Amino acid sequence: MQKRQLGYSDLFVNEVGLGCMSLGTEEQHAHSLIDQAIDLGINYFDTADLYDAGVNEELVGKAIKNRRHDIILATKVGNRWKEDRSGWTWDPSKAYIKQAVKSSLHRLQTDYIDLYQLHGGMIEDHIDETIEAFEELKQEGVIRYYGLSSIRPNVIKEYLKKSNIVSIMMQYSLLDRRPEEWFPLLKEHNVSVIARGPLAKGLLTEKPLEEKLKSESYLSYSKEELIQVLSQLETVDSTHSMTGLALQYCLFDEVVGAVIPGASKVQQLIENVNAGSAERLSPQVYRQLQDLTKCEKYEQHR
Repeated sequence: MQKRQLGYSDLFVNEVGLGCMSLGTEEQHAHSLIDQAIDLGINYFDTADLYDAGVNEELVGKAIKNRRHDIILATKVGNRWKEDRSGWTWDPSKAYIKQAVKSSLHRLQTDYIDLYQLHGGMIEDHIDETIEAFEELKQEGVIRYYGLSSIRPNVIKEYLKKSNIVSIMMQYSLLDRRPEEWFPLLKEHNVSVIARGPLAKGLLTEKPLEEKLKSESYLSYSKEELIQVLSQLETVDSTHSMTGLALQYCLFDEVVGAVIPGASKVQQLIENVNAGSAERLSPQVYRQLQDLTKCEKYEQHR
């Protein structure tokens, strides 16, 4: 797999990383998946302190600790678990971020985080204070770079204007093309997109159609529209698998630094890596895929 640079940073990540939320909580299984991912050439792992109340970070930390310097490790902060673990509250304050990073470092068994991401964001936040926290952590050497995980246009624009983020994580796939509106602005600021959900909850994989259509809709697509568009995508003149089409579509634009599909089975990992290593889409196939799918905009939080 080829690597791409995240923004202006010196972080060069595989075009297909591993979104770790789907690892589960069984230690041996999670370690096996991470080991296999590394053996397949994946160097970029994305977790969050929110996932399984920190257990996900612990599993990732144990699995990579002997190969830490070969790994680009990303985690997230901002969602604060309640004392009784019944849920969480949003806390992007400087005090909480500087407290939470210590807990993440401990769980991850490392003394630095390559990419620390704010796990959300609202326009009502004290954004300057949040940025100050990340900048101080950079100066202290605790984190190398920081980014944002948000789909809210008003929040994204504030961080582009005020901060030194290198990446923005957004849900992005052939069936959710809303981030494309922001590609020109992100390029202008030299900020990369990290695409989560590139397989649209399994809709853009090789599963039989009847298996994929267990829900009645996906975003603005009705079940009938999904049946139609997925059938049409199967007929696109390409040598790619459906997974290959999906991942290569996301990677077509250079503003995308990486796609991070999850995987709960080794076979899924292998399929994702093969798809990421496949031939690039031709401009003709890319346009054909665009013609078959919706390109909508985020209507809220503008």
